Amino acid sequence: MRVDVVSIFPDYLAALDLSLVGKARQAGLLDLRVHDLRDWTADRHRTVDDTPFGGGAGMVMRPDVWGRALDDVLPAGGGGHLVVPTPSGDVFTQRHAEALAAEEHVVIACGRYEGIDARVAERTRAAGHRVSELSIGDYVLNGGEVAALVMIEAFGRLLPGVVGNPHSLVEESHGAAGLLEYPVYTKPPEWAGLEVPEVLLSGHHARIERWRRDRALERTAARRPDMVAALDPASLDKADRAVLAGLGWEVRDGRLRPAAEPEPGSAPGRVAE
Repeated sequence: MRVDVVSIFPDYLAALDLSLVGKARQAGLLDLRVHDLRDWTADRHRTVDDTPFGGGAGMVMRPDVWGRALDDVLPAGGGGHLVVPTPSGDVFTQRHAEALAAEEHVVIACGRYEGIDARVAERTRAAGHRVSELSIGDYVLNGGEVAALVMIEAFGRLLPGVVGNPHSLVEESHGAAGLLEYPVYTKPPEWAGLEVPEVLLSGHHARIERWRRDRALERTAARRPDMVAALDPASLDKADRAVLAGLGWEVRDGRLRPAAEPEPGSAPGRVAE
C-alpha cells in the first residue's frame, strides 16, 4: 500500500517512523511518503495561502499550489483516493480505517488556516479520483497533520503483517464483534489491594471467553448504548441475550431496544381512561 502525505510541516509527521507504522515502512509493508507542499509553490516567498473571497478572518490555502502537488502524487488517469482531514467532514470510524486499509494508494492533504480552497476537492473528483473529507472528532485543530497521524495509525495497523497477532484485531474495541473491548489484566495477580478476577487465573478457556464476552457487553451497554442498538440480534447467543436483558435491553421488531423504550406509535405518559 502506498500513502502520500502532503503538508507545510512535513517534520510534524516524523512520528510515522516510530512504533508499528515505522516498522511497517522499514519492512516494505507500507510505502509511506511525506511531502512539503511548499515544493510546489512558484514564488520566492513559497506562498501557499491567500485571503478568502467574500471577506472574513483567516487565510485559505491556494488551489493552484494544491493542484500541482496532487497532480504529481495522485496516480495519473484517476483511481486514487484523496483524504482531506477537516472538522466539517464525516466522522472517521473503524469502518473508514478498514476501507482505507484495502486501498492501493491513498493521499492525505493536510490543510491549515481556514482550510483548502473547495475547488481542489471538486477538481480532484472530476479527474477520476475519490475524495473523502473526514473528521476525527467534534473539535478543531490547527491543521490536518494530527488527524493524518491518527488515520494512518488506524488503517496502517490493519495491513497484513503489521500487527504480530492478527486475532487481537478481532477482539479489540470497534472491531468485527461490534463491542468495546473487555477489561484486561497482567502480572502481578494482586496489586494495591486489588486482585485479578479469579476466572482469568483458572485456565478454563470456555469460562474465560464467556467472562470476557459478558464484560464487553456490559461495558458497551454502559458507555456506548448506540453500539448495542446496532448489534444484529442474530449474532447473539442465549447467554448474550440474558446479559443484555439484565442490562435493560430486549429484542423487539428484529432490533435490540431498551426495555423501557415505548412501542412505536404509542404515547408515553398518557394514562388510559
